[in-house]
Amino acid sequence: MQVAIAKPTYYLHNSRNCVSSIAAPATTRRRSLQPRFSIHFSDQTQTGRRSGGYQPALWDFDSIQSLHNQYKEEVHRTRAQGLIDQVKMLLVEEMDHVGRLELIDELHMLGISCHFEKEIIQILNSIYLNYETDQRDLYSTSLGFRLLRQYGFSVSQEVFDCFKNDEGSGFMPSLAQDIKGLLQLYEASFLLTHGENTLELAREFAIKFLQKKLDDDDDDDYLVSSIWHALEFPSHWRVQMPNARSCIDACKRRPDMNPIVVELAKLDINIVQAQFQDELKETSRWWESTCLVQKLPFVRDRIVECYLWTTGVIQRREHGYERIMLTKINALVTTIDDVFDIYGTVEELHQFTNAIQSWDDIESMKQLPSYMQLCYLALYNFVNEMGYATLVEKGFNSIPYLRKTWVDLVEAYLIEAKWYYSGHKPTLEEYMNNAWISIGGVPILSHIFFRLTDSIEKEGVESMHKYHDIIRASCTILRLADDMGTSLDEVERGDVPKSIQCYMNKKNASEEEAREHVRSVMAEAWKTMNGEMMRAAADDDSPLIFSKYFVEAVANLARMAQFIYQDGSDGFGMQHSKVNKLLRGLLFDRYA
Repeated sequence: MQVAIAKPTYYLHNSRNCVSSIAAPATTRRRSLQPRFSIHFSDQTQTGRRSGGYQPALWDFDSIQSLHNQYKEEVHRTRAQGLIDQVKMLLVEEMDHVGRLELIDELHMLGISCHFEKEIIQILNSIYLNYETDQRDLYSTSLGFRLLRQYGFSVSQEVFDCFKNDEGSGFMPSLAQDIKGLLQLYEASFLLTHGENTLELAREFAIKFLQKKLDDDDDDDYLVSSIWHALEFPSHWRVQMPNARSCIDACKRRPDMNPIVVELAKLDINIVQAQFQDELKETSRWWESTCLVQKLPFVRDRIVECYLWTTGVIQRREHGYERIMLTKINALVTTIDDVFDIYGTVEELHQFTNAIQSWDDIESMKQLPSYMQLCYLALYNFVNEMGYATLVEKGFNSIPYLRKTWVDLVEAYLIEAKWYYSGHKPTLEEYMNNAWISIGGVPILSHIFFRLTDSIEKEGVESMHKYHDIIRASCTILRLADDMGTSLDEVERGDVPKSIQCYMNKKNASEEEAREHVRSVMAEAWKTMNGEMMRAAADDDSPLIFSKYFVEAVANLARMAQFIYQDGSDGFGMQHSKVNKLLRGLLFDRYA
């Protein structure tokens, strides 16, 4: 039985009436209600109003709400549990440590490792106890290093010293024939932290010979395919669920792949899709109820793409509420971004910024043009709603901190708007000091922090809102990945120069040189995040500033940015075909 697939729509907005209150619960809305207010604003073609040139939404409200998925039925969950039990038996069977490591790696790639966290930690703990003293080959050493660090075990880069040449300046040339080992060495190198030069050398060494393998070998076997995908996107930078489908396809081609694991992965991805569709329906009802698209037709209608982001950022099945919340944040950030980038005049943007800064509801709204009143009240209601939920559940008033992040965001937007209207071309340093905030990651992470932190302590709250290094690192990657994919389109329509253009202007460099510099900055940011992820995941008694679930989400925000803007294309605003294919596979098309 096929699930219903949301049908494309070829118009920008539908003509249905909006509800009378954007704060009304979506489940209580009646479609026949007439709005109590109507917002009108002048023609968008007037002087000072720009166009984003965005395409219409591909999925309309009715087609999303019509989704039906048979995998919500209990029979499929019962079958999945039986397969989970069988895989657990595989994990405890007599097997060498390399076989266990490979199985753990496969479970992670297929997006089903969440079912076996306890068993995985036990296995890795056993391997870790003797890991640095055991003598192993390059393949098993590299695979073990990557998985141990990924799960928070503190493994020194010195485990690779035995593979270096006599001078210690590089790796032994004889390793060039060990392609499987080199592939794992390359993958392991992406878990490096600051100052780990051995891992820097490892990556350079591995890339040289892996690339040569691709150049010399035209066979489309599993190893060559794995090398190609790794060089395109290392596993440490991949998000689980959006990539699970392609990983299942790849594993099915392997003759040594356990069929039980593949069957579980196929069934699991369909069950998860059913959950995702229910969450998407709820966020779609909220988006429809805000009337933002109907009343502000210059705004990007991207609720499905906004939800797609959440499946990579917040991956754990039990965090459905957080995915719904994050989708709403993404939609609000996108709306405000379009107000500043496309429609608002400088005077209006000052007024909007002042309203967010004062945050006093009706009084702030009085000074705003009518179209901004709707946008302001949608944000105001949402933040207060989230603050109320945190106060009820955790006894902490988060509203002042949530407000701060939105104030910081609109102030950063205003700076960029002033640059645009004055014709100012910022230096790269000037641009980045503002742009890592203007990308919108700060309010996203603030809201996630309060949801994924069980015991809210003052140190953690202040570190989050003083923008700890891991917050800035994640937002920097988010900004630079966005720039790599969207800068040409944004500059073409008249936006301020982005990081690539700023570097080109400063260094008189080519575009490719600028992109290479941006990639190097992103790599440095990853070193910062790697260190924090290992500390948060470590199973010890040391005090932590942030919970491991929050740190996981911080890293996943960066991963998802690189996923969405891969290949230097805008997979969000311009609906890039590669991302859309993955989106359809994750959210709409049943895995057969």
